[in-house]
Amino acid sequence: MTAVSPGPADAVPSKGISYASAGVDIDAGERAVTLIRAAVDKTRRPEVVGGLGGFAGLFELDLTRYRRPVLASSTDGVGTKLAIAQAMDRHDTIGIDLVAMVVDDLVVCGAEPLFVSDYIACGQVVPERIADIVAGIAAGCLQSGAALVGGETAEHADLMRPDDYDVAATAVGIVEADTLLGPERVRLDDVVLAMGSTGLHSNGYVLARRVLLQHAGLQLADPLPDADRGAPALGELLLTPTRIYALDCLALTSTTDVHAFAHITGGGLAGNLGRVIPATLQAVLDRRTWELPELVSTIGRLGQVALPELERTFNCGVGMVAIVPEGSVAGALAVLTGRGVPAWVAGRITERPGAAAGSAARLTGDYADFPKRAPIG
Repeated sequence: MTAVSPGPADAVPSKGISYASAGVDIDAGERAVTLIRAAVDKTRRPEVVGGLGGFAGLFELDLTRYRRPVLASSTDGVGTKLAIAQAMDRHDTIGIDLVAMVVDDLVVCGAEPLFVSDYIACGQVVPERIADIVAGIAAGCLQSGAALVGGETAEHADLMRPDDYDVAATAVGIVEADTLLGPERVRLDDVVLAMGSTGLHSNGYVLARRVLLQHAGLQLADPLPDADRGAPALGELLLTPTRIYALDCLALTSTTDVHAFAHITGGGLAGNLGRVIPATLQAVLDRRTWELPELVSTIGRLGQVALPELERTFNCGVGMVAIVPEGSVAGALAVLTGRGVPAWVAGRITERPGAAAGSAARLTGDYADFPKRAPIG
């Protein structure tokens, strides 16, 4: 076999090969930990044992507070919204999206978020960038009442480009077994309350980027077409942090009668609401009770995306839904609006046509602004 002489790229450094020269900088990782310490400390709850830097996050659960506690857990990421953050080199809000995706899934069953653990994989550890990401995660934890008990930052030099990264998190919560929310509590004639979203949240970005950036050729620094003077740039709209509903939902369950929640993520309003509807009932929502957000409307118009596809892909202005009995409607709306959450009656629970046949959730009527702003097929 012919020997291959090492070229410049294969040359061994005069002082030998180190982990850093191979692509993993342990010192940078340690600097990142130093930068994030203050943000993590702000999320501390009394139950947290120890501090940052242990092999495991410790949380001392006071079981005397509960009769029959059930632990709930949720794991998720942010998806391709990360591509917008990376393109704009802005990383301080993506962590809020990450926390929202996991804690708002927990609260659907009535669970109080207790703690979050994160995972960041990157091509190269840039301490300041990691600190920005974790600052967002900490901010999300503060908004949800959860502690950030630990996590991991992994440098994958051979798998990812230097500026690439991905994030994931797991949240753990707790709920009394006899207060678990879900389909078994939902009743005929219950009322469906919608809670407004703050944008696309963390779903549908593959379609949004394909239509807006590739098909329509818009730039992240540009406003939406036909936007009012002074309107925010497209990139800012796409990076708007996800609204975290966890504490708002817990405020509802502590003051009013709630039968179910639905977190509106991938699959849209009907798809996610259908997950908490009994087999013999149906949720019927009236589109005329809210406006389709301009960003979603623009995606529909520019990409000629059919309305059913928009509604299956995006939250379309509704990020969380509560199902309550008629007698709880006024109190629930007062709690939500008092906490700054836009909320309204969007529909009702009816008998499902043909018993178990048919859709568990359907939308009726037309968005007030849809024909004017998004005339699509």
